[in-house]
Amino acid sequence: MTAAAFWDKIAAKYAAQPISDPVAYEETLARTRAYLEDSFRLLEIGCGTGGTALKLAPFVAHLTGTDISGEMIKIGRAKLGLDTPGNVDFLCADANATVPGAPFDAICAFNILHLVPDLSATLHHLYDQTRPDGVVISKTPCIGEMSIFVRAMIPIIKLFGKAPDVNGFRKAELEATFGEVGFEIVETGHFGKDQNTHFVVARRIG
Repeated sequence: MTAAAFWDKIAAKYAAQPISDPVAYEETLARTRAYLEDSFRLLEIGCGTGGTALKLAPFVAHLTGTDISGEMIKIGRAKLGLDTPGNVDFLCADANATVPGAPFDAICAFNILHLVPDLSATLHHLYDQTRPDGVVISKTPCIGEMSIFVRAMIPIIKLFGKAPDVNGFRKAELEATFGEVGFEIVETGHFGKDQNTHFVVARRIG
């Protein structure tokens, strides 16, 4: 099953799920907003059904949300209306797609970097999509930091079509890859109880 097909299949269920840790989610939004300006053009890759994009849109001039799943994007577009910000576009595209409007002032990548086939290639692409001195803001489950039981269960769950392909990097590997690509790490941390999900703000140098 392709990644797009996996996420298409679970899109409706995904959209109906409540946020697992609302406090951590709000803290992530608050830290993200601290790096945004009302003149910014913001890209969110792996935007899912667009909930986070709609919360961040009031703080920027324009927001483009992309996701590999056409069904996720369809749900996101259905949310657009009179009671939502009018500066949002949703596009069906993978994380390495060249998106109209680049280079962006900021790019958000929440819960997506552990899902891309090649972390280095995706970060190189995001570097090219970010203006000089722009930022990439990410929050990423670092599978390599999780218990051996969790890591052992992932391939088994995947066999039953209940999990996507994931990368097993650790926090240090994630930060090192940002640096190798040409980003400067300006903030890291975690929010809520899950210390394995790593928040990183990286600024493009040059």
